[in-house]
Amino acid sequence: MEKYKKSWNFHGREITVENGEIAKQAGGAVVVRYNDTVVLSTATANNEAKDTDFFPLTVLYQEKMYAAGKIPGGFLRREGRASEHATLTARLIDRPIRPLFAEGFRNEVQVVNTVLSVDPDCSSEMLALFGSSLALCVSDIPFNGPVAGVQVGRVNGEFIINPSVEESKNSDINLTVAGTKNAINMVEAGAKEVSEEDMLQALQIGHDAIKELCEIQEEVIAACAKEKMEVVLYEIDPAIKALIDEKGADRIREAVSIKGKLERYGKIDELIAEMEEEVAKLDYESEAAREKAVKQAHEYGVEVEANEVRRLISEDKIRPDGRALDELRPLDSQVDLLPRVHGSAMFTRGETQVLSVTTLGALSDAQIIDDLTTETEKTFMHQYNFPPFSVGEVGRMGAPGRREIGHGALGERALAQVLPSVEEFPYAIRTSAEVLESNGSSSQASICAGTMSLMAAGVPIKAMVAGVAMGLITVGDTYSILTDIQGMEDHYGDMDFKVAGTRDGITALQMDIKVTGISQEILREALAQAHKGRMEILDNMETAIKEPRPEVSEYAPKMDTLTIPVDKIRVVIGKGGEQIDKIIEECNDVKIDIDDEGRCVIYHTDREMINKAKGIIEDLIREAKVGDVYDATVAEVRDSYAFVTLFQGTDALLHVSNLAWERVENIKDVLNVGDTIQVKVTNIDDNGKIKVSHKDLLEKPEGYEEKKNDYKSRNNKEESANVEKRTFKKKGSE
Repeated sequence: MEKYKKSWNFHGREITVENGEIAKQAGGAVVVRYNDTVVLSTATANNEAKDTDFFPLTVLYQEKMYAAGKIPGGFLRREGRASEHATLTARLIDRPIRPLFAEGFRNEVQVVNTVLSVDPDCSSEMLALFGSSLALCVSDIPFNGPVAGVQVGRVNGEFIINPSVEESKNSDINLTVAGTKNAINMVEAGAKEVSEEDMLQALQIGHDAIKELCEIQEEVIAACAKEKMEVVLYEIDPAIKALIDEKGADRIREAVSIKGKLERYGKIDELIAEMEEEVAKLDYESEAAREKAVKQAHEYGVEVEANEVRRLISEDKIRPDGRALDELRPLDSQVDLLPRVHGSAMFTRGETQVLSVTTLGALSDAQIIDDLTTETEKTFMHQYNFPPFSVGEVGRMGAPGRREIGHGALGERALAQVLPSVEEFPYAIRTSAEVLESNGSSSQASICAGTMSLMAAGVPIKAMVAGVAMGLITVGDTYSILTDIQGMEDHYGDMDFKVAGTRDGITALQMDIKVTGISQEILREALAQAHKGRMEILDNMETAIKEPRPEVSEYAPKMDTLTIPVDKIRVVIGKGGEQIDKIIEECNDVKIDIDDEGRCVIYHTDREMINKAKGIIEDLIREAKVGDVYDATVAEVRDSYAFVTLFQGTDALLHVSNLAWERVENIKDVLNVGDTIQVKVTNIDDNGKIKVSHKDLLEKPEGYEEKKNDYKSRNNKEESANVEKRTFKKKGSE
């Protein structure tokens, strides 16, 4: 195989494709470069089909930390479990690729993307999607590509393809869109309350760029593609279909219209099991043949169910639960279900129910990020949990899977657009979405519940966010768009289009489809229908809570902030953290976060402890100035002078001559340790030593004349020695 290498200019950056030199034993392999970002993409398939009722496709996105010049964290110091970002990227690649394999294809396929070098401004995620498509297209695997994806941003009204990190920070749209030359087939987006029209424009601009990438791939395919392997597509035995059509298909179709989910599913399962028994009674060559026939009977029963769902919607415009196409299920919103958490809410939509709990913590509780992105920590976390009991099943419980991570990321993206900045609300925020009951659209219900729990917790969000999932049924040239899809409509439909936003605009999108692509017309209609549904949901949510609580919960940490001069941070922290540990101990385990710019946030459930800690810190960083007046405490008394404490950590010298206008023979006759005396700062020398006067705050007696007396100490040597020993300036200022 000869080596192939060629480069193209793509919106100001160079894309290079190499084939024929690296990973030659894989079914298909390409090295793709996007300026300094380099990804190796491979695609390999088994020659034999698997005996499964689904297409066994695995897509991996491997982050090699050396690609960004990093050594992995953790004890082992090597790559291990995929990061959340890697998992989400693998999903992002899987979703537009999966619909482009033939129905009935059952050969196991594995697509592996290894990130070898990364330039943060040249998307390794989009390059991996480009490489995955190319690896499949040049391989021996039957694949109806090419497919590609781009990121679209908008800065100051101008759309940008694959924006840089800095441009993304300033963008009000962060859209990832994928598709073929003919249509869009995957969307993922976060946005700062943008209109449906603006989002449609971004989608169109993104698709125009996708067409360019597909044309590049077509050129590579023409030069490098292998001959495709011969495969036998899986089909159900026509005799089994005929038997079920005769004995049970009509009854399955009738059961589809039962309104209750569990009752409907129970009846359908019962009828399909009956058909399995009928098929099992027939004569077979072997037990294995019998088992295969029974399995196909089950599959065809499900196919009958799916076809009836699609027929009802497309022809009769009737949904399984009797709703109109644009009708929402019954809604219910509640807050304050849990007394001791910081904020709680529950949102119910039909047979889907989510409990959301908000927890507030110090900024030091932020999530540490260890991946190839430039993000190092995350102060807002939205986590989605889907236990098997929520669908009446028994199943695995443990670490979150790809689906849970993906749904959590979607909700996080939707809610993050309306959160206050860290400067406005210096907390780490975690919302936990517990799916209690599910019949579709649970990720969108988690957004609704999350919004309300944030408001109940006193987080000053800018607007309420609601989410709704849209569906699509296409039959020939006709289509039907569904609002608020339930599980059956999602499973047997052609599209799952999730739209979240406020009254003013969209904050997040996610679209997956099972057909090869959808048109701009369908997207436009789906967004308009979603807008209507979103307004109805927001109306219901407002019956439970209209605006964020003015204060955080009594069980949540209260906070206060102050700014410490950078050169005083070490004074507050102290040697080896000694000073700050002392403050924490004195103030009943108050929590103190100080960043490199001197921003200090103090947290505690008791406001009195916060005020105490703040007072101590303010004293530590306070600096006396000439002319300042203090109620000082006498710390030490000598024959002709006293040391007085102006505030914690700062002492000053009060000489007997500055005690009163009249002569004082012995300062000990006037002052005792512990006395309070008002003084005025009169001098601060170059070494920071402070002198104060009480006399300057007293009214000068009428007719007073200056008298020449030097007020020398009877033991001048003792005074000089003690003045040097005593610190009467800011402690720690040298």
